[in-house]
Amino acid sequence: MRSIESTRRATGPGRAVVTGGAGFLGSHLCTELLAGGWEVVCLDNFLTGSPANVAHLMGEERFQLVRCDVTDFVHVPGDVDLVLHFASPASPVDYLQLPIHTLKVGSIGTGHALGLAKEKGARFLIASTSEVYGDPQEHPQREDYWGHVNPIGPRGVYDEAKRYAEALTTAYRTTHGVDTAIVRIFNTYGPRMRPHDGRAIPTFIRQALAGEPLTVAGDGSQTRSVCYVDDLVRGILALAASDAAGPVNLGNPSERTVLEIAQDVVAATGSRSRIEFVERPVDDPTVRRPDTTRAQELLGWRPEVDWQAGLARTVSWFRQELATSA
Repeated sequence: MRSIESTRRATGPGRAVVTGGAGFLGSHLCTELLAGGWEVVCLDNFLTGSPANVAHLMGEERFQLVRCDVTDFVHVPGDVDLVLHFASPASPVDYLQLPIHTLKVGSIGTGHALGLAKEKGARFLIASTSEVYGDPQEHPQREDYWGHVNPIGPRGVYDEAKRYAEALTTAYRTTHGVDTAIVRIFNTYGPRMRPHDGRAIPTFIRQALAGEPLTVAGDGSQTRSVCYVDDLVRGILALAASDAAGPVNLGNPSERTVLEIAQDVVAATGSRSRIEFVERPVDDPTVRRPDTTRAQELLGWRPEVDWQAGLARTVSWFRQELATSA
């Protein structure tokens, strides 16, 4: 992964706060920020994240892990130069079980994180999602597309939480002059995903390694565009280091069907698992592919890790993780 040294602001590394820093994406961000010379304060309530994700950072004197629920408060003594707001359940398994908390994180939690950035005069970047586009009627999805979301459907708690968070972030920028940025993250995969988090790739890998059938929703013809985590983190930090407000799509514009993903996982694991088709979830998006023109033009960013290479790395990590926890 390219160092943040090549993308950070001219003022140099400072002190960053990462909410949800012990989660899948947050932990990778903490790791890369530290590698770039930053001091990092990681805030997490461990509802869906885990201290194990940042255990490798605990001996680093520039790293601090604080148990904190951003819906209650966010207080960080001392200077802060960058706030990366990544606290939120992100998997359907989580936000369907925690609907009210998901909405509170997107609303109250975002307000608290923005308040911290305002107080400290820090750059603020919020992790939004491709889910703000809902089941899109425009394909691929550009940042000026307003989306097609069902606010009262089961997925609405996540979709609308992120849409509100974008609106609140924009209001803090226009009303209070907070230096904000919005990144819309498309499907991302890689090490440190939870085997039972319910998303397609970790589910397929777990099932394949266990010799279980891979459960493909519907007929598997719905599409996803999957981006390896190293590429995504590089894009996020490039946006943080820029003056762009966004929103900016980050994801891999290479589109593949869910069935193709399952078949590739079977091949990558060497499994003999069969494919089993199950009922498709309510409001499951039919297509998903980012238009990444804005990221290319503003940040010089495009994904670099090939799907097969990223999948091999992810399978290797899951194989070791599942063997350790067995």
